[in-house]
Amino acid sequence: GPLTHSYTYCSPKPHDSNMGEAYVLGVDEAGRGPVLGPMVYGVCYCPLSKYKEVSTLGFVDSKTLKETDREAHFTLIQSRSDIIGWSVRVLSPQDISWNMLNKSKYNLNAQAHDATINLIREVLSMGINLREIYVDTVGPPESYQKKLLTLFPSIDVTVSKQADSKYPIVSAASICAKVTRDHTMKRWAFVEKVNTSRIFGSGYPSDPNTMAWLKSNIDYVFGYPRIIRFSWATCGTILEKEAALVKWPSDDSSSQAINSLLQGHDYKHKSKFFEDMKSVNDF
Repeated sequence: GPLTHSYTYCSPKPHDSNMGEAYVLGVDEAGRGPVLGPMVYGVCYCPLSKYKEVSTLGFVDSKTLKETDREAHFTLIQSRSDIIGWSVRVLSPQDISWNMLNKSKYNLNAQAHDATINLIREVLSMGINLREIYVDTVGPPESYQKKLLTLFPSIDVTVSKQADSKYPIVSAASICAKVTRDHTMKRWAFVEKVNTSRIFGSGYPSDPNTMAWLKSNIDYVFGYPRIIRFSWATCGTILEKEAALVKWPSDDSSSQAINSLLQGHDYKHKSKFFEDMKSVNDF
């Protein structure tokens, strides 16, 4: 069905996990910058005793791989469920927009941090003894690392720029996040009953295909389908130029009603999207 709410998916913990065995976990994201579609955070984890073996599987930063190679790596991750576990947090464009446009601002960095923290907590709640965590970041690593160390004082946390190219466990997490986003976009079900083009490119404002899609799929009254992140400046600029000017009543009740239309809810479920897949080709 349509992606209208954010959700979390967690794979079963590795089959060969022993009670109390030390684990290493990596964190990375996909889709932070696009004007459309979800932002996906992924984690991948394995026993520290197996990390050398996992490192020989050839995982690299997903951005350096062709789509078919990413899918092959993701299939490999699934096939090694004896020693590898993974989870993703899929933040819907509706939730991203509502959080950023709400009166009490909840910016993208805060949403990203909370997605990471919640994924780590989910893994810990499964009884996994995390001893080392490696996190990729696009912002200042020092303050973020301090925040995570405060929340998880018994775990050795390293936050680093380009961690997805330095640490194989982060590379594996980047593959989980990127493949999840790619297939979410491919399978996107438009709620709006309109004939909308699916040739929206990568979603980044720098992509000519994305900008062409934005210009040719705007509705004069309603703007864009819910795949769009309305909080992005790119979207706002085009709407101001090409769409109808709307003046809202200024009373609080009207503002609350408008916000309620955008607001999503936090769902955690075993999505059929993941439960049914035996390999990436089943997406």
